[in-house]
Amino acid sequence: MDLGLSGRTVIVTGASGGIGREIARGFAAEGADVVLAYHRSQAGAEQLAKEIGGRSLVAPYELDDDEAARGLVESVLGWSGRIDVLVNNAVHWGATEPDGDLPFDAVPDERWQKVIRANVEGALRLSRAVVPSMRERGWGRMVHISSSIAVDGMPGGEYYGAAKAALHGFSRSAAFGLGKDGDILSNVVMPGFTRTETNVAMVEQAGGHYSARAPIGRLLDAAEVAGAVVYLGSAANTGITGQAIKVTGGA
Repeated sequence: MDLGLSGRTVIVTGASGGIGREIARGFAAEGADVVLAYHRSQAGAEQLAKEIGGRSLVAPYELDDDEAARGLVESVLGWSGRIDVLVNNAVHWGATEPDGDLPFDAVPDERWQKVIRANVEGALRLSRAVVPSMRERGWGRMVHISSSIAVDGMPGGEYYGAAKAALHGFSRSAAFGLGKDGDILSNVVMPGFTRTETNVAMVEQAGGHYSARAPIGRLLDAAEVAGAVVYLGSAANTGITGQAIKVTGGA
C-alpha cells in the first residue's frame, strides 16, 4: 500500500528514544522527510538520522520551554518549507523525580504541576504552531501519543494520566476545528506497556504481568505501535479523525 508520504515533512518529537525511534523509522521508510526532535540525546538523534538515511533534520525541542515550539517550526519551515505531519510523542514522565513514589496527594505542587504543564501545554503549543502550515496547504495529520494509563489508570499515574487524557479532549475538538479547513485529521494513539530498545530491564521485571492481560499473550514491540501511528499520519488515512485508539495487543 502506498501511504502517500513521499516528500512530505513529518515532525516526530521525542524521536531519539523508545517508541519515537520506530515512529521516525516508519515514516522514513515511506519516503517522508523526517524531523528528529530531541530533548537530551542529540547524539542519539544524529545516530538515528544516519540509520534511517533519506532526508532528515535533527533539531532540539523541549516540552516545557515556551519558545521551543516556535523555534522548532521556524527551523523546519526554513529547511523544507512545509509541515505535513506532527507526531506529539515527547513526554515528561515525572516518575524520575526523587519523590516519584509518594502517594499522589503528597506529591509537592511543583512536581505534579510540571507533569501537567509540560505534557499538556507542550503538545498543545506545538500543535498550534504547525497548524498554519497545514491550513495553507489544506492537508495535514496530527497524531498525539497518549497512554493506556489515561483510560485504564495505574497507581502513581494520577498526574501523568490526567495530562495524557487532556490530549484526548483536545484532539477530539481539534478534529472538528481543523476538518472544516481541508483534509486535516487529528487522532490519539494509546500504547500500553511496550517493548522498546530502552526498557529491556523493565520488560524483564514486569512484562509478564502485562502480556498475561493481552488477548495475544505478549507485549507489542515499538515498531508495531509505530505502524499504527504512521498509518494515521499518512494520506492512506482518509477518514479516521477525532479518535483515541488503543494499540496494546488488546489489553
